[in-house]
Amino acid sequence: MLVLLGCGVVANVVLKGTKGFGGGFLMINFGWGFAVFAGVIVSIYSGAHINPAVTLGLLAQDLAKGTDYNWALLPIYLGAQFLGAFLGAVLCWLAYKQHFDVEEDPGAKLGTFSTGPAMRSTGWNLVTEIIGTFVLVFVVIAFGAQNGDADASVPAGLASLGALPVALLVVGIGASLGGPTGYAINPARDLGPRIAHAVLPIRGKGSSDWGYSWIPIVGPVIGGVLAGLLAPTMIAGVAGFTA
Repeated sequence: MLVLLGCGVVANVVLKGTKGFGGGFLMINFGWGFAVFAGVIVSIYSGAHINPAVTLGLLAQDLAKGTDYNWALLPIYLGAQFLGAFLGAVLCWLAYKQHFDVEEDPGAKLGTFSTGPAMRSTGWNLVTEIIGTFVLVFVVIAFGAQNGDADASVPAGLASLGALPVALLVVGIGASLGGPTGYAINPARDLGPRIAHAVLPIRGKGSSDWGYSWIPIVGPVIGGVLAGLLAPTMIAGVAGFTA
């Protein structure tokens, strides 16, 4: 649901002939925020683990606090995230099939599926993704601490916060930090659709830009883990944390 709606808003903005063509980056920001809202709602019973960077950030937080972590869930979460992202991208392609067929710009087609830099610079693109994902996971952890992770029946994750705060956070990150790289801030959100772009029979699709593909994977993982490790000491005085 996350990737279907998220890639869908990009397709609506960048593919010629759509009703939303030329809607601009802010429309994409809000569309991705609403996509996260929907993704959290439908995945509540997993704790809304729809982002490997958040999953690994919460793991790092538990390790930093000395809390037990259910390691058996980790491969399940990660596998489902990447599979779901791939399937969401396939559904987006089906929804916009005719527009993909008439679009002449390979870059617009790839941009519907995965992120790319406005200015290509390996080091700085990586820094941008680290910072954006750090903000995401750090604020998510702060939300959870303030809410006291109220519903103990729901596994720790985005679902414990409520869908709306997370959606607004994603809109804010996109509007503030999304300009340089398109703000993947989610390895599954980028890699799953990039694989879909590579294997689907998209007319005139061009390259899947595998040379850049590691940045929206490694950057978010580093940012998420750093946030998880630092949050317990940086967010002092909040319930569940120690200075």
